[in-house]
Amino acid sequence: MSEKEYKVLLVDDEPDILEFLGYNLKREGYKVFSSSNGKEAISIAKKENPELIVLDVMMPGMDGMEVCRELRKITSQKNVMIAFLTARNEDYSQITGFDSGADDYITKPIKPNVFVSRVKALLRRVEKNSSGIIEIAGIKIDREKYLVEKSEQKMILPKKEFELLYLLISKPGKVFKREEILNNVWGDEVVVGDRTIDVHIRKLREKIGDDYFKTVKGVGYKFEF
Repeated sequence: MSEKEYKVLLVDDEPDILEFLGYNLKREGYKVFSSSNGKEAISIAKKENPELIVLDVMMPGMDGMEVCRELRKITSQKNVMIAFLTARNEDYSQITGFDSGADDYITKPIKPNVFVSRVKALLRRVEKNSSGIIEIAGIKIDREKYLVEKSEQKMILPKKEFELLYLLISKPGKVFKREEILNNVWGDEVVVGDRTIDVHIRKLREKIGDDYFKTVKGVGYKFEF
């Protein structure tokens, strides 16, 4: 059973998938809501305020990406955790999905125990994000203290390196475009070039680990584990 009765909204136009995923989440103690179309999903989200929405991408009428964009326009749904459920796993699809406001991707078909584990991990991110702490893949980041901890080793990173790490790790798997990185980390403080980002990524690879930071050629960077 989950420690807290989290609300999870499942959205898919295939009844068998809704039943299958819903059954496994209910067994873990989650309160599950289901919807087979985008408009109904938005209505349920506004009424129930779930902590997590698992949203199929390929739906007739209003597809998952459009639903996600509409949800992010609603004040009460701006920070809800949204994970796309999709059979598509191409980089361009993920980039489009993250740009529409998604937090993560779950690729189907998926085994029940793996799905439940992914949901638990996403809900742990909900807890950590509310406290300003992110803990993923053995890396713990405390935003208030500007502290990074890995393998019981504590590190104080320079401000820009910390901000870049926090940005990338906040949405594992998301490809952050160079322009987005510049806007979020450097803002309008100074004019910097792409080389600045590359240098900071190199420093993070040296300190955190090379395998975590992936380059998507011609686009940007992402954090993976």
